[in-house]
Amino acid sequence: MEKWLIYAIISMVFAGFTSVIAKLGLKGISGDIGLAIRTIFVFIIITGFTIFSTSATELKGVSSKNIVWLGISALTTSLSWIFYYRAIKIGEVSNVALIDKGSVLVSLLMAWLILGENITMNKGIGAALIIGGLLFIMKG
Repeated sequence: MEKWLIYAIISMVFAGFTSVIAKLGLKGISGDIGLAIRTIFVFIIITGFTIFSTSATELKGVSSKNIVWLGISALTTSLSWIFYYRAIKIGEVSNVALIDKGSVLVSLLMAWLILGENITMNKGIGAALIIGGLLFIMKG
């Protein structure tokens, strides 16, 4: 199995845990406060991980272009998290998480438009199934 696929599967499993654990942590507080607390922990963990796994040579290779694109990514991540936490605070995690996974469709489209990635028949069928599933979930 390719390394990227292993990482993606591990990411999927932890993302699945994250929503349920976050819902437990939101009892008695707002989604915004919960997200702020979570983000502080994320910052500490990622900073520590980076310190132990990154060389000084790698850090020197960071360009202003990297910073701009990653800054824009941070903005979109922040907006996603803000509305996700607000949604799981008042809605069922099982519904919110499934709808959130519709982001796959946005990623597929953006990867095609901006990165020039191919949309294969399998990806197209998968996207259609996701759209059908989202419509089915939102009706129920």
